[in-house]
Amino acid sequence: MCVTGPWGFARGLVRLYLETPSTAPCAAILVFLKQEEFSFASAAAPAKPSACMQALRLWTLLATYAVAVGQNQGQKNQECPKLNAQMPEFQKKTVHIKDPGRVEEIICGLIKGGAAKLQIITDFDMTLSRFSYNGKRCPTCHNIIDNSKLITEECRKKLLQLKETYYAIEIDPALTIDEKYPYMVEWYNKSHALLIEQGLQKDKFAEIVRESDVMLKEGYENFFDKLSEHNIPVFIFSAGIGDILEEVIHQAGVYHSNVKVVSNFMDFDENGILKGFKGELIHVYNKHDGALKNTEYFKQLKDNSNIILLGDSQGDLSMADGVANVEHILKIGYLNDKVDELLEKYMDSYDIVLVKDESLEVANSILQKIL
Repeated sequence: MCVTGPWGFARGLVRLYLETPSTAPCAAILVFLKQEEFSFASAAAPAKPSACMQALRLWTLLATYAVAVGQNQGQKNQECPKLNAQMPEFQKKTVHIKDPGRVEEIICGLIKGGAAKLQIITDFDMTLSRFSYNGKRCPTCHNIIDNSKLITEECRKKLLQLKETYYAIEIDPALTIDEKYPYMVEWYNKSHALLIEQGLQKDKFAEIVRESDVMLKEGYENFFDKLSEHNIPVFIFSAGIGDILEEVIHQAGVYHSNVKVVSNFMDFDENGILKGFKGELIHVYNKHDGALKNTEYFKQLKDNSNIILLGDSQGDLSMADGVANVEHILKIGYLNDKVDELLEKYMDSYDIVLVKDESLEVANSILQKIL
């Protein structure tokens, strides 16, 4: 007894496969499922049982191959998604893209490279953390200290005055980065000097972070955990205070082993009292210099030639300058303030601009396609 259908199916499948190997398996399944009559008939069986068994084995093998080919083809069809049709996160009103076709090409390249080629380079304040919540401004790493009980009211007033003076310069659309640069150095140096005068205690930082209004963007758990699961390097490059930044992500439960933080780290004496800052100052507009100083880190990731960069200022665009072998880079910019004045400039420099967007939905949707 032998099944006539599988025997005929196997013979036809072999014939079609030899004629058109790239498409025959899938086509054969459709054709023979319609044409063959799968019934038991001893008269049509081969003379030798072993031949029947060989036919069944061949049918199983080629059917398995056909399924695999179909799955692979389906995967390839998903490699270059249309932003509007297949990625609904891009339909949000907060999303602005100057050249959708180019963005699709970059995302396609990131998807084809997969986890093995990917790395993340990101700012922290107002990029991974929220700019506001329910209409109220959320603090930066500096602000967490400025607003805390660790400093005197007199110091707090001085820090606020500095912020009011220099933040307006930082976001002034009429000034170039070169014109803003010296003012940022002044602001940071004056603020850090005031903090040193306060004799801040390191062991109080966990408490002031818990008591602060700092919030990470919606979807941060998925963002950090998925990157950790696939061991994707995450380079957080911040002009904030590194000790506070690390405490924030530690308390959020997302300071995984794949995360590296480069920032302004404090220097403490033997009693844990702030006495200065380590290394050279990092401010919002000298990240190019900082990136070049971290070339050793990027050299270790020479195979990670695909980059997703996230920032919220023009200065953040240079964070990947230390990467020598960039294949594909997608730049996502959060525009949180002075939208009307700055939107065009951001759209000219960032591939994707997210206006007053307090989530990581767009980044997570891209990662979902890649990983």
